[in-house]
Amino acid sequence: MHETDATIALEELYDTQRGWLHNWLRRSLGCSQQAADLAQDTFVRLLVRNQPISAQAPRALLARIARGLVVDHWRRDALQRAYLQTLAQLPEASYPSPEVRHEALQCLEQVAQLLDGLKPSVREAFLLYQLSGLTYAEIAEQLGVSSRTVERHVASALLHCYRACFE
Repeated sequence: MHETDATIALEELYDTQRGWLHNWLRRSLGCSQQAADLAQDTFVRLLVRNQPISAQAPRALLARIARGLVVDHWRRDALQRAYLQTLAQLPEASYPSPEVRHEALQCLEQVAQLLDGLKPSVREAFLLYQLSGLTYAEIAEQLGVSSRTVERHVASALLHCYRACFE
């Protein structure tokens, strides 16, 4: 076996790198509790991935996984803030129950994850088409592209969503 082929057991990685990862995440997040949660989630990702872990650069692997989890965390936080700001504008009588709010946030999170893989221009055209009721021509004018480009962007986004849901 070559040195580059050496692997490390998850238990050993956890024992030797958990403290480092927690501190790294704490500096990124500014919160020890959130850092602890995301550090655990990082190791859970490695566990369910069920692949050998290279001993060559284990911190790089941990940091890559943790960075993705931090991005997810910030996206969820931004979605939650935007949703709560929108709810605050509703009359109190039409304010949804905590269960409905939780369900809505989960749906918004799933949509955000689904659209995350799209190029920004494709995502923007798709969201304008789906949420604003604008025509391809109106969206094209707003984005400074052709109607055909908007049509391709929307079709591409729909195909992306279909594949993500049914593959």
